[in-house]
Amino acid sequence: MNKAVVSGMWGGLRMANGITFRAIAAIPKDKIDAQPIKDMRTPKELVVHMYTSMRYIADGIVNGEIKWSEEVDKETCNRIKSHDDLTRYAGESWKAADRAIQSLADGQTTAMVKTPWGQDFPGFVCVSIIHDEHLHHRGQLYAFLRLFGVEPPFMWDFEHSAPEFQPQLEKV
Repeated sequence: MNKAVVSGMWGGLRMANGITFRAIAAIPKDKIDAQPIKDMRTPKELVVHMYTSMRYIADGIVNGEIKWSEEVDKETCNRIKSHDDLTRYAGESWKAADRAIQSLADGQTTAMVKTPWGQDFPGFVCVSIIHDEHLHHRGQLYAFLRLFGVEPPFMWDFEHSAPEFQPQLEKV
């Protein structure tokens, strides 16, 4: 698995992330700390988990070790007080993860990465973990939006995302 394949995988997540940003924007401002489903995260906790794990896993691929924990999520949630803070955090975390993934060399995509989950994985598998986690939790966010009476963005409506998250022509 080389850098070009990983870049293609990341490009797909880039477009999905644009839809997720629109879903985050759709969370009612007074509902970020609501608990619409008993024993599940709040919307704020969910978004923080999505983007903290994304950021830390991407950094871990670069550094050879993922240093993310649930405690990092809790500390971050304590700092986020508003919908604007949450939106800003997601954007900053996306940019940090994107920089990390863009910086990877071919060798890092196949190098083993130490994880906090008791099993190490090659870098490209960690990129897949970011993708899977993102879509899984975006589905939860969609359920929250529906419970709040908000129609989530259509999952393939890339053209209405910000320009940096729209489909890009393949570079040859």
